[in-house]
Amino acid sequence: MKHDLLLRRLPALALCLIFLFTAAPLPQSYAAPDDNEAVSDTDTDTGEDDTADGDTADDAASNANVIAAAPDAPTLNAEAALLISPDSGMVLYEKNADERRYPASTTKIMTALIVLENVTDLSETVTAEASDFEHVTADSSNADIKEGEVVTVEDLLYALMLPSANEAAYMLARHVGGTWENFVDMMNERAAELGCTGTHFSNPCGLHEDDHYSTARDLYKIGYAAMQDETFANIVNTVQHKMAKTNMHEERKIYTTNMLIFSSYAAYAYPYCQGIKTGHTSEAGNCFVGYAEYGDAKLYSVVMGCDDQSKEYPEIAASFTDTSALCKWGFEKFTSKTIVQQGDTIVEIGVNLSTDTDRLVLTTKADLVSLVPADIDMDALLKGAVITAPDEVNAPIKAGDVIGSVTYSYGGVDYGTVELVALSDVEVSQVLYYADKLSHFFQSTVFKVILIVLAVFVVLYILFNLTFGGIRRRQQRKNLRARYENTNYQRRRRR
Repeated sequence: MKHDLLLRRLPALALCLIFLFTAAPLPQSYAAPDDNEAVSDTDTDTGEDDTADGDTADDAASNANVIAAAPDAPTLNAEAALLISPDSGMVLYEKNADERRYPASTTKIMTALIVLENVTDLSETVTAEASDFEHVTADSSNADIKEGEVVTVEDLLYALMLPSANEAAYMLARHVGGTWENFVDMMNERAAELGCTGTHFSNPCGLHEDDHYSTARDLYKIGYAAMQDETFANIVNTVQHKMAKTNMHEERKIYTTNMLIFSSYAAYAYPYCQGIKTGHTSEAGNCFVGYAEYGDAKLYSVVMGCDDQSKEYPEIAASFTDTSALCKWGFEKFTSKTIVQQGDTIVEIGVNLSTDTDRLVLTTKADLVSLVPADIDMDALLKGAVITAPDEVNAPIKAGDVIGSVTYSYGGVDYGTVELVALSDVEVSQVLYYADKLSHFFQSTVFKVILIVLAVFVVLYILFNLTFGGIRRRQQRKNLRARYENTNYQRRRRR
């Protein structure tokens, strides 16, 4: 009897076990693809970082390492140098660009940037105090500002950037930071925000201190940020400026220390130079952060650690001839080209959830102008475009929505990236939208878990009925037999 009952229960027990073992791994199986993707992404990113680190290590291996993106690069006097096309961020030339060196008065680029970011009214005045001269040596560059003299912020900025006045640096630092020490903290914080990894400032003017240093690459980042301010760009491209009459001075002229723009008649002048800042101390040598434009092309240059005299023109520092040589080479070997124009059709992708269309055209959001090698194969550059966009998107879509991007590279060098936008509106179909929502729900892990729970519940219910229902039926049969065996019941039947 018990043996028969066990045989009857075996199918139900087996079915229950099958459902339980099937349900258990489901949550894991649906999580596994995400885990694999995460591992893959991590591996990819790590590979790129390792490559970058390796390049940096190789660059630092040689103190005189030079990397040029075109032949016939000039031989520089500078210990460290950098030439960059700002439109694409392409490095055309570098030499020890990440080596920490003393920046001298190129420090004042950051000083001016902090002032312009924190002072809205340049007609504000600052009164010179004794503390503004405490850290300024008598033989260092100055604008002959006297203690107690009242000068506008605007004139102080011109004094800072043209004759490189150190007292102006301390006056501006105190005016903006409360103390010059607080201002230096602001300088270091801003440098970190700009991505400078080899820079530490200890004063606002650049006079030598052992823990006051920067790199050619960091000075480019600072110079680029400062040149985005129109006032700054105008100041550093000025040859002479008239400082307004003060309580201690009549109107007076101050002159730039940038010999590339000082006199257009000089043989060493460079007409395409538009700034930025000179620097010199005995420890730093001669430094210069430059900016030049030629047609649509733009170049930023940095040279550090140059001699006091150039071979070609002994009357000027080698920092100026190095800068002009770099820029001339850059503009000769590279040319500014419009790679794509705004509205150029790049690719078509699929569209879901719309009855209007199943295709969407992506076009460029803006012009992409970049400095490229003069002999570059433009067809090869365009064919080598790397498009980053989904294969399909869901409606609704508005014209101008950013959908992806396209990057143009050639010979392992990126020449720029431009965003891709939708060419037209695409309306969503409500029927397709809700059908898609329903379909996704039925395919979701949540729905499948619900099905498993219901299946387990049904199996358990069946097992419960098989187990306790059998017991109940056996008890009923036992009760019935007891009734038949009851003598009183049998006697009632005989009557």
